[in-house]
Amino acid sequence: QVQLEESGGGLVQSGGSLRLSCVVSGSIFSNKAMGWYRQAPGKQRELVALISTDYSANYVDSVKGRYTISRDNAKNTVYLQMNSLKPEDTAVYYCNTPSLVAIGYWGQGTQVTVSS
Repeated sequence: QVQLEESGGGLVQSGGSLRLSCVVSGSIFSNKAMGWYRQAPGKQRELVALISTDYSANYVDSVKGRYTISRDNAKNTVYLQMNSLKPEDTAVYYCNTPSLVAIGYWGQGTQVTVSS
């Protein structure tokens, strides 16, 4: 069974940085695109960054230039470096792969709170 274990969230002041990590077990990590999603209170979950198997990355406009997604296939881990954080970045952040999103499978997520 696939497990998604996110970590690295916390409370940070506006302008600060955090680095999220997600370890994926029970699956062949290297042949899957991986994404970071977030859900703020009262809002729908959104995809903020996606990294393909060829390491190409795409970002939602609101995080471009501030977030960087990366992956380490040897460690079955995907990362999200978040800089210049804003209060509107406050959300629960999840990692996932499109095939699991399609069946509604999610990990527990990690809370990111940015104070103004």
